[in-house]
Amino acid sequence: MSSINFGSQAVGTGAGIDVQGLVDQAIAAASGPIVLLQRQQARNNAQSSALSSISSDLNSLLTAVNSLNDVGGQFNAQSATSSNTGTLTATADTTAAAGTHTVVVSSLATTSSYYTSAVTSSSTPLNTGSFDLTAGTTTTTITVDNTNNTLDGLAAYINSKNLGVSASVITDPNGARLALVSGTTGAPGDLTVANNSVTGLTFTKAVTGANASLTVDGVPISSASNAVTGVLAGVTLNLVGPAPGSPVTLAVAPDTSKASDAINQFVAAYNKVVTDINAQFNVNPDGSGGGVLESDGTLREVQQRLLTSLTYSITGNNGIVNLSSLGVNLNNDGTLSLDSSKLQSNLSGNFQSVKSFLQGTSPTGFAANFSDLLNNLTDTAQGPIGLDLQGLTQTNSDITHQIADLQASLAIKRQTLLEQYSQVDATLRELPLLQTQIAQQLGSIR
Repeated sequence: MSSINFGSQAVGTGAGIDVQGLVDQAIAAASGPIVLLQRQQARNNAQSSALSSISSDLNSLLTAVNSLNDVGGQFNAQSATSSNTGTLTATADTTAAAGTHTVVVSSLATTSSYYTSAVTSSSTPLNTGSFDLTAGTTTTTITVDNTNNTLDGLAAYINSKNLGVSASVITDPNGARLALVSGTTGAPGDLTVANNSVTGLTFTKAVTGANASLTVDGVPISSASNAVTGVLAGVTLNLVGPAPGSPVTLAVAPDTSKASDAINQFVAAYNKVVTDINAQFNVNPDGSGGGVLESDGTLREVQQRLLTSLTYSITGNNGIVNLSSLGVNLNNDGTLSLDSSKLQSNLSGNFQSVKSFLQGTSPTGFAANFSDLLNNLTDTAQGPIGLDLQGLTQTNSDITHQIADLQASLAIKRQTLLEQYSQVDATLRELPLLQTQIAQQLGSIR
């Protein structure tokens, strides 16, 4: 009995065929278009990821540029420097005006306090009675009875009244004493104890609450606190020690260290953007090395617009007319480098011109001009990168639908092939029996 070949299988011996294997081979051969679409989708995903990363870089750069343009930000910070920090220190906010002031600290604000005579311990029973405790302008009668007639009980009772007075028990080798300390410095927090009828417990005033006394540019000032605000706009004077005959010079000026930090942050953020964009276009002579966006015209446009905006310049302004004159230089690869010495010299000797170049309104300063560009580039709805990302998202959505359609078509084709090959398999398995029957019939008619 002879056999025939079905694909790579010999048939005709009753063994049938590998239906599943044959169907899988046919479907695999027909799946080529799906594989190509999946590869395209993966590349689109890689491009979207790279664009999203660069978009994040641009948003970080926008934050740094806005900091340069923020009238209440780092570039407008003020510093206050004292010629004698043992007498006076100070801080200044962005509303402080630059200038030099003379301060004389005659006395510090004090915090009023009392203490009692000693008893054996904090739990020693006290005689009952009462006393009047005055904090500032408020007088409260403190009653000592069998619920609080120990120093511990009395301290807890006074603290529970929220009188603006802190009560505690101080213990030393002489015994235990009740201490009362005002919660408000200066004259407004002065304490008074009167009408004491608690036999055996006497009160002594340790410190009288008094205001600080000082002069600022010759003007006499009385302050209940040693942190003096409101005398110089935007400046807090911190009184450290009295020095009646020793004037202190206080200089308020732009904080060049914070201004320098703001410029450094801008340079670092800009270089991050440019470096990441350059990485997409760094193609070797043999064509290798580029990123997934090496053929993206949109990214080329973003790169060019960034470089163009860096050349922004104004006229006059005491020579601070562009980034280079400020001390920020453009390198051949599009990144920036900082001439720290030149920048510091400009910040120290020509601060207002630096500020005018960055934050001016007429003409528009560099920061505002650059911020406008970045707001456009980072616009997720209408910006070039946003539109690019939308296009990739839509393309991938379309590809997903195409893949689903092709997969549905292949599923139908698979079912059809399974049915056809199953019929062939059944026929081949019956073939030997048919051959035997035919042979028998032929033998019977001889």
